[in-house]
Amino acid sequence: MAVIACEGVSYDYAEGARALNGVDLAIEAGEFVAVIGHNGSGKSTLAKHLNALFLPTEGKVTVLGMDSSVEENILPIRQNAGMVFQNPDNQMVTTIVEEDVAFGPENLGVPSEEIRARVDKALAVVGMTEFATFAPHHLSGGQKQRIAIAGVLAMQPQILILDEATAMLDPAGREEILETAIRLNREDGMTLILITHFMEEAARADRIVVVSHGQIAMQGTPAEVFSRGQALDDNGIDAPFPIRLAEKLREGGLDVPDRIDLDALADAICASVMD
Repeated sequence: MAVIACEGVSYDYAEGARALNGVDLAIEAGEFVAVIGHNGSGKSTLAKHLNALFLPTEGKVTVLGMDSSVEENILPIRQNAGMVFQNPDNQMVTTIVEEDVAFGPENLGVPSEEIRARVDKALAVVGMTEFATFAPHHLSGGQKQRIAIAGVLAMQPQILILDEATAMLDPAGREEILETAIRLNREDGMTLILITHFMEEAARADRIVVVSHGQIAMQGTPAEVFSRGQALDDNGIDAPFPIRLAEKLREGGLDVPDRIDLDALADAICASVMD
């Protein structure tokens, strides 16, 4: 069952530039979808349509069966499709971590005793319980993003959208956030949509959607998408490092297959050398 459906979605900015052009996309319940594309491709504009931050100029977006163009649907859509942005500081609204996590449920009118339970659970899920009474500005970038995720989780969404949420983090922070999101997807069945320019992150998804010039250029499993070298080049995307390394090794005469994971590529290299 599709929890998000885009049908012929186009979007024009106020100055007239067309950012999306006839996008058709369906995302299934419990799926982990990565959306990639060159700068200016339209991927973040598409993401903002998935929780009704943007409304299409043409076409239709439905989230859990709710049409985003219907005004009374906007709040329940945003409650059920939570979004975490690139800069966590832009999502921090209070001076204490637990108060920040409570902000969303409070605005939904959730009873205070239930808010307490939601905040405690959300902080536990992201591994930040011990920081409940800290000031956000004392946290690292990765910790702030985990608090931002906790704030979304406290609203009990069915869908989590990470819009370049790891872009400002160091490698350890990026892994921290990605592992948290993947755990929510794998263990809790939460639908996960990851907008990223890190191909190694996208490689961990169930499906990759490539956006180029406001349209979906291709989509498929990571293996299917990253095996199309010329198509990636045409759309301004670099294949993950293991794929590029395998290509260079083949050019040097070593018979190794494409592998997205470095460990798997190392095993393939060893097997090739032993042969």
